[in-house]
Amino acid sequence: MSRLLRIAAREYGAFVRTVGFWLSICLMPLGLLLAIFASGLAAKSAPPPRLAMVDVSGGGYASALARAVAPRPGAPPAAVVVAAPGAPFASAADAARRLRPYLSGDRLTPSGQRLDAVAIVRGPRDAPALDLWTRNINEPGLEARLAAALAGAMRARRLEAAGLSAAQVRALAGAAPQVTQYSPRSAAGRVSLSDRLPGLIGFAMGIVLWSIVLTGAGILLNSVIEEKSSRILEVLLTSASVPEIMGGKILGAAAITATALMVWLGVAGLGLASRDPALVGQIASILLRRGLGLYFILYFVGGYLMYATLFTTIGAFCETAREAQTLLGPLMILLTVPVVFMGQAIQRPDAPLLQALSWIPPFTPFLMAARAASGPPWWQVAGTAAAMFAMTGLELWVAGRAFRTGALATGRFDLRLLLAGVLGRGERA
Repeated sequence: MSRLLRIAAREYGAFVRTVGFWLSICLMPLGLLLAIFASGLAAKSAPPPRLAMVDVSGGGYASALARAVAPRPGAPPAAVVVAAPGAPFASAADAARRLRPYLSGDRLTPSGQRLDAVAIVRGPRDAPALDLWTRNINEPGLEARLAAALAGAMRARRLEAAGLSAAQVRALAGAAPQVTQYSPRSAAGRVSLSDRLPGLIGFAMGIVLWSIVLTGAGILLNSVIEEKSSRILEVLLTSASVPEIMGGKILGAAAITATALMVWLGVAGLGLASRDPALVGQIASILLRRGLGLYFILYFVGGYLMYATLFTTIGAFCETAREAQTLLGPLMILLTVPVVFMGQAIQRPDAPLLQALSWIPPFTPFLMAARAASGPPWWQVAGTAAAMFAMTGLELWVAGRAFRTGALATGRFDLRLLLAGVLGRGERA
């Protein structure tokens, strides 16, 4: 045990004594905050698109569309309405043909600018259709606003034709029901932010766990490859057993990732406390009262051991980081699966597919951490945890038998050599 702890302390000290380690820890949250701020600034600083509107239906819908893109309180306009150059137009096809060069930039408006979008209302007055020509095909917001405005104007016209006054039409358009959400799982009955927080915390736990496992496993992989290439592993094998070496390295890497996690959580906690101290108290209460903190610890230990053991064994059989990357490709594809489903674990935690995936050990720690807020049955928690630790135990047994063979082997990765090490027939030199 003393040799295991010395190896772990050596592994931990090799990282925490470097300036780059602390720079990366400090710059990670700072870079994230700057990226969030910059993305918001970019969204606010982007000029609204220049929109020309053409109504060849004869229904006078242009004013309704113009109101839909007008600026709202506290928000910039969705678009700036400009006059369509070359109006009037004989038909929708004529408008599209003549205005298309202004969208492509081949021609400029009289003010010397290019059009960003053209909305053409066509068809009969009582059943109009909307053709939206736009340079930015990835911005659905403008299309949704214009479509909703045209639908509202069309309904108003039909109601007026049925005999309703303009005041009655406006009253109907402004009528909206008051909707309140209740749940038997809410202490107050009415669903509040504190009731939604556990789901968000569970999702955050899954993402953080995924990031920690990936970071720690990467540290282990690079450490083992570096020590193998410099023959340090051979020296360690003469003075310590394989379980002590593997256990020390895994424990050291776990301490490194825990240090980074504590720093990031501290920074996040200080940031939240400065903006909303009550929210920090609610999060802490949920982690302690609902046992989400215990979920995180349980699946962190199991998931970290499972992947750390696998990455350590891979590193022992690789001479270079490039060779390891070829072996990690399939594993990284496997690791993307829980990321895809973690968002759904909040909305539909009891979906049969999610429950089935939770029983597959490589996905268990991430999906069960994300599903923790929904209160899965105790037998699912116990069963998935048992399957996860059983898989970890099998990996440790296989890795313990194969590690020495890989550490002493030279040359490229050989599957036969790995199998020989597992079966206890690997060469020692």
